[in-house]
Amino acid sequence: MNSNKAPVFVLGAARSGTTLLYHMLLSSGGFAVYRTESYVFNVIVPRFGDLRDSENRRRLWKTWVKSFQCRISGIDPQQIEARVMQDCRNGGDFLRIVMEEIARKQGVERWAECTPEHLLYLDQIKRELPNAKVIHIIRDGRDVALSYAKQGWMHPLWWDKQDELLVAGLYWKWIVNKGRKNGREISPDYMEIHFEDLVKRPQGVLAKISEFIDHPLDYDKILRSAIGSVSKPNTSFEPGPEDNGFNPVGRWRKKFTPQDLVRFEALVGDLLEELGYPLACNGREKAGGHGLKRLRAGYPLYFDVKLWLKSRTPLRRLTSTTLLEESPQDHE
Repeated sequence: MNSNKAPVFVLGAARSGTTLLYHMLLSSGGFAVYRTESYVFNVIVPRFGDLRDSENRRRLWKTWVKSFQCRISGIDPQQIEARVMQDCRNGGDFLRIVMEEIARKQGVERWAECTPEHLLYLDQIKRELPNAKVIHIIRDGRDVALSYAKQGWMHPLWWDKQDELLVAGLYWKWIVNKGRKNGREISPDYMEIHFEDLVKRPQGVLAKISEFIDHPLDYDKILRSAIGSVSKPNTSFEPGPEDNGFNPVGRWRKKFTPQDLVRFEALVGDLLEELGYPLACNGREKAGGHGLKRLRAGYPLYFDVKLWLKSRTPLRRLTSTTLLEESPQDHE
C-alpha cells in the first residue's frame, strides 16, 4: 500500500495538543476535513459489540445517523448504508467506510483521525487498519494535569477528591506509558513528538512528521489555511497580561502551589525526567506522610480495571453513547 495514502492517527493524552496537530494536518491540504472525534474504538465498538453481528451493525447505524458525527461529516448516509451493513465487520471497517466517503465527497484521497483516547487501542487499530500511521503527541504532564483539573475531567474516588490534581497526573502517566509501550510494538508506523517542540519549533517538527507520513506539510500554507485551532487556539486558561497572548508552555510554573508541585513530581517525576522535562523540585520526596504510596499503587490498577471492564466484559454494553450526540470537545 502507498504510504502517501495511509490513514494518520493523531493521538495522545487529552489536552496534549492533539487537536492543534490534527488541524495542522487538515490545513496542509490533501486530507479530508472532519473536525470532530469519531469515538469509534473507545465508544462505538465497546457499546455495540461484535460488528460481525448484523443486529449490532443495525443498532450502530441507527445511532450514528442521528449523531453529531454524522451531521458534521457532510455526507449522505444513504450513500454508505449498504456498505456498512454488508462489509463492516469491525470498528476499523466502519471508520474507513465513513472517512473514505468524506474524502471522496471532498475530492481528496487521504484522511486522518483524532480521538485522543484511541491511544489505548493501538493494537486494535493496527490489526484492523494495517497501514495506519500513528503520531503520539506528548505534553508536560504538569500542564496536562492542570488542564484536566480546570475542565473538571478527573473523577477521583470520593475519598481522594482533595487530590484531583495528583490523580490527573497519575492518569497522564498511565495513558502515556500505555501509548509508548503499544507504540513500540507497531514500529516503524509510530512516532512521538512533544507539544512544546511543535509550538516553539513548528517547521522542524512538521518536517519530521512530513517524512513519517509521506505528505507535504508546508508551514506557510498551513498558516494561510489556518483551520480551527491553528488560527484560534483552544485553551482551558485565559492568558494573563504577563503572557503576551497565547502561551501554553509551562503554565504549571505559575499555577502549582509549592506543596502540590512537590507531591506531583514525587508521583510522576520519573516519567517527566524520562521524557526530558526537568523537575522543579530537587531530591523529590518519594512518599512521606502524604499517602502518595497508596495513590501511586492504587490508581494505575484502577485505570487498568476500568479499561478492562469497558473492553472485555458485558459491562461494555453500558458504555455511554452520549458523546455521539454532543458537539466535539477540542483537545488543546
